Amino acid sequence: MFEILQRVWENLLARTEGPLNLRFFLQPTISIIFAIRAAMRDAKAGTAPYLQRYAKASKAEKKGMRMEIYKDVGKIFVIGTILDITYQLIVIFKQKTQASFYPLESLLVAFLLAIVPYLLLRGPVNRLIRYFTGRSGRSQD
Repeated sequence: MFEILQRVWENLLARTEGPLNLRFFLQPTISIIFAIRAAMRDAKAGTAPYLQRYAKASKAEKKGMRMEIYKDVGKIFVIGTILDITYQLIVIFKQKTQASFYPLESLLVAFLLAIVPYLLLRGPVNRLIRYFTGRSGRSQD
């Protein structure tokens, strides 16, 4: 198990250099832009921060909230996955520096670059906007 985690970590670090490394800046940047847009939408509607609403939501509401995230960053996630698969294929077949293809690593990289920044910033940006505009956030219980 330790060897697998070590390989994943080394492969993740190797992705920051070489072909297609620009995606490590573009994907989070676009995800952050979408998070800011969503936070502005939330603040304008006067809703509580996303993760707070999600924690208190019913099962049906959570499904709708997940679809909302998918609409915002789903395309970034899919494009990130495709870019990482392309990266792995270049490394395997052109550069021959990697022996195997690891599809779960592609999903992990896309998740880390697209979904995580979105989730981390949407709530705090919502709070900042509500603080500076004087709007109160109503919780959806």
